[in-house]
Amino acid sequence: MSTEHFSCDAVVIGAGVVGLAIARALASKDLEVFVLEKNAHFGMETSSRNSEVIHAGIYYPKGSLKAKLCVEGKRLLYDFCASHGVAHKQLGKLIVATNPNQHSQLEMVLQAAADSDVTDLTRLSKADIAALEPDLFATEGLLSPSTGIIDSHQYMLALLGDAEAAGAHLVRDAAVKNIGRTINGYRLMVDNAGETLELECRILENSAGLWAQKIAGMIEGLDAAFVPPLFLAKGNYVALSMKSPFRHLVYPVPEHGGLGVHLTLDMGGGARFGPNVEWLETNDPASIDYTVSPGMPELFAPRVAQYWPAITLAMLAPGYSGVRPKTAGPRDANGDFRIEGSEVHNMPGLVNLFAIESPGLTASLAIAERVTTLVA
Repeated sequence: MSTEHFSCDAVVIGAGVVGLAIARALASKDLEVFVLEKNAHFGMETSSRNSEVIHAGIYYPKGSLKAKLCVEGKRLLYDFCASHGVAHKQLGKLIVATNPNQHSQLEMVLQAAADSDVTDLTRLSKADIAALEPDLFATEGLLSPSTGIIDSHQYMLALLGDAEAAGAHLVRDAAVKNIGRTINGYRLMVDNAGETLELECRILENSAGLWAQKIAGMIEGLDAAFVPPLFLAKGNYVALSMKSPFRHLVYPVPEHGGLGVHLTLDMGGGARFGPNVEWLETNDPASIDYTVSPGMPELFAPRVAQYWPAITLAMLAPGYSGVRPKTAGPRDANGDFRIEGSEVHNMPGLVNLFAIESPGLTASLAIAERVTTLVA
């Protein structure tokens, strides 16, 4: 087996939506960037297994990275889509309570939104909701007009196009095997489709998503105290097999670990419900089974019926699933993004990104800006 040697300014591990955004940002600073992706194509894991929603930034704790970067990222993402011709729609979202006991949770959402400087939410009465979406049942709700949807594959293609135009290189089928230290930075040994690559760089960005903890554990000199635990939460989706009667996205009030079994629309007008939250017993991404159980529609139907009484089991079919990488478990409070540079671990040029789950797609451009600031 031959070994090829390369030297560059920066290596980004992981070509999901966040990794591609980081590569684009670094390459725009006239840095030579290599992006390493262990799969055959970019964005094959978390980035292609989500709701493709542009979030408004209304659920997250005051002062959290999720709150700050979602609001910043939403603005950047809408501008990017407009300038790059990426398919998207600003449809708006209804957050609905289906009984008076849930009205206090709407108040909490309103307060969280205000804390994050999201001020465009509108309080809706039962009659207001019926006027917007006659098929919905709700006792009260909120309208988030800045929520939208995006074609995530087009978005990743556009990010990659910008990055490559600025000189970045995407290396697919590139599995990192070892990360050592050098006087000036880092040396990576990479299995690239049976060949070995040796890469030296000054800047190392670990945006490996589900695999970020495994990558961090390879880095010579990184104290294990700076590698958080990994918890995996699977979200299943079911598809609506008929034309959707809805024009807005529809969300129930939030639940622990996620935002409830909600209705989202794709760019073609198709509808899907999900995700639910299924905590996996394993913390090994290699053992994830993305199969959606044939019984999932039966599980979803009564939950959807709470806000869409006309739903029947025959309207639903198993869809797809995704898995969120989390650093907080099922008995813990929801965790925040962790974006950790040398100010945390004292290793110049290294940034580890952990627990980049929803709203990671929305926040991706803002995350990239933050990372470039950390290595500036």
